[in-house]
Amino acid sequence: MFSGIIEEAATVVGLQKEQDNLHISLRCSFTGELKIDQSVAHNGVCLTVVDIAGDVYTVTAIKETLDKSNLGLLTIGSKVNLERSMIMNGRLDGHIVQGHVDQTAVCTSVQENNGSWYYTFSYSVAPEMAAQGYVTVEKGSVCVNGVSLTVVNSKTDGFSVAIIPFTREHTNFDQIVEGSVVNIEFDIIGKYLSRMMNINH
Repeated sequence: MFSGIIEEAATVVGLQKEQDNLHISLRCSFTGELKIDQSVAHNGVCLTVVDIAGDVYTVTAIKETLDKSNLGLLTIGSKVNLERSMIMNGRLDGHIVQGHVDQTAVCTSVQENNGSWYYTFSYSVAPEMAAQGYVTVEKGSVCVNGVSLTVVNSKTDGFSVAIIPFTREHTNFDQIVEGSVVNIEFDIIGKYLSRMMNINH
């Protein structure tokens, strides 16, 4: 379980394809604190640490993960947003994030606004998924590349978010431009509410 508060934007230093799997090696400042089998969110995708060597650690993404996320688009030097799992006695500064990416979205606009930035994203809509809560709502929560954000200008097939300078500088949002593919996870509370409403009708 995660909160969507990014600890660091790590750098991809190795990519190795093995059948349908992709081994991703990253360099980050807290590698020395990690353990084998530990869960870490990468652009919002929960992956397991499988190897540690110095300040570099490796995780493995399977085909389903690669199909549903932007991890298959990574290249050497890409920045990846990292968050270790929540400590249950800590504050929930973002929102409840599972680390199970629902789908990808495409950035359609980046606008600077007197020190902050507005990013607009669009995504494909499946009616049956929308009925189960795979949607955004105005002022609701959404997770973009692992970052907990508040939705503005919610639409059927898209939404915008406002990014403060700190978030832009400490995540990979500084690399997101028009046409960039991002991971999105819709709010789990909305999914449960929609599911319960569908069961009761």
